[in-house]
Amino acid sequence: MVAPVIGITSYARDGQELPCFSLPVGYVDCIVAAGGDPVILPPAMAEPVRVLDSIDGLVLSGGGDVAPAAYGGDHHETIYAVSEERDQFEFQLLRAALQRKDLPILCICRGLQVLNVVLGGSLHEHLPDVLGEAVPHRIPPRQTCRHQVRLDPTSRLAEIFRSLELEVLSWHHQGVERLGEGLRAVGWAEDGLIEAVEYRSHFWCLGVQWHPEMEQQDQRQHRLFSALVKAAQGRAGRKNDR
Repeated sequence: MVAPVIGITSYARDGQELPCFSLPVGYVDCIVAAGGDPVILPPAMAEPVRVLDSIDGLVLSGGGDVAPAAYGGDHHETIYAVSEERDQFEFQLLRAALQRKDLPILCICRGLQVLNVVLGGSLHEHLPDVLGEAVPHRIPPRQTCRHQVRLDPTSRLAEIFRSLELEVLSWHHQGVERLGEGLRAVGWAEDGLIEAVEYRSHFWCLGVQWHPEMEQQDQRQHRLFSALVKAAQGRAGRKNDR
């Protein structure tokens, strides 16, 4: 069986003496463990759409905040690591990817927020200001934490995880405010924040607000990457037959 090529967007360029594009190894390791061949996609391509011909699946990774101007939001002192270069790269890449009906897409943390913004939705700039801190989504200043997520029993994610309740590793301070057009909320934290979405107009496009790639030993979280790679195998097989 052909191993599908999974493109993973990298973080924005960073560093003074030796600027670089980086990506936590968890994304790569999870794709490899699921049977895929990962390829890192830095936000420096003049025409990001061209890369879609070379991959069989796409992961939009986490990282810094989306610029508030992209969704009509306001500046907040907690907003960090904004990169216009990365925003524009991922916006173009995702818009084109959504037109490839056989290209599975997994959006993680910031990736879910990018998906929501591309589809016309908006974000809460800082969750504690809106929802309080009864459910921690990130421990100040920027530490991970855990909380429960409830899944829609009719969702693809409930089928993948084989459960309606999950404990997830959370590391974000922003989240969905107004849901983008065509998105369906399928997961919620106990404070009501949308934690997972599915895009109705695509055969396999999922977004989760937590970080499954940071829990490589959790077999239930690993099912998400296995499902992505499995969904990408059909596209890989058709490319190989040409």
